Amino acid sequence: MPYTPDLGRLLTPGARFTDQHGAYLIEVHSVGDIALPTGQVVGCDPLVRPDAEPFTVTVPPGRHPARAWVAAVLREDAEVDRRVAALELVISDGPTVRWEPAVVGDQDVAGLGADDYFGYGVDAGAGTLADPTALAVLETWEEEQVEDVFIPAELPSSPVPGLITAVLDEATGANVVTVATGWGDGCYGTWIGRAADGRVTSFVTDFMVVPG
Repeated sequence: MPYTPDLGRLLTPGARFTDQHGAYLIEVHSVGDIALPTGQVVGCDPLVRPDAEPFTVTVPPGRHPARAWVAAVLREDAEVDRRVAALELVISDGPTVRWEPAVVGDQDVAGLGADDYFGYGVDAGAGTLADPTALAVLETWEEEQVEDVFIPAELPSSPVPGLITAVLDEATGANVVTVATGWGDGCYGTWIGRAADGRVTSFVTDFMVVPG
């Protein structure tokens, strides 16, 4: 079986993780709704790869709430840093009973090793879960416009590091919500939660902040 993080534990307000550097206390924060006019979901660094492929699993079109799971980094019980541990797009209520890797194109999880996973590359420190409609608009923007909207002189640092929201397609309301990706650039996997009846409950990108 390919690598799957312990999302049941990570997506728990108040969960506490520790390693030799200190402790990580999990908070959850609403980051508003994400509009999915096509029902397709793309996970990407929108500042670098707005042309990324959507995941093969689709969901009902509409507006769906999103959450940022933030790790407050503690040293001797004092907060010294804040990092986004995961970004979650909630599709339906109810408990998640299993998780599966989110894949694009012809990716085949059967070929993955025990420590392997599919993910998207981050080179600008930003991550999103968005509809291709919004990202297609972002592709047409000039670099200066991208910087004005998504790279302000001072990025938000609290409560959700790097949180920026912008409606890119006025006709459909399709928007892009970005958060800072964990410790920065890297490759981050997304997993799809399912209920007992098979319905999709959420998409979660793990930014690999907490130990284990």
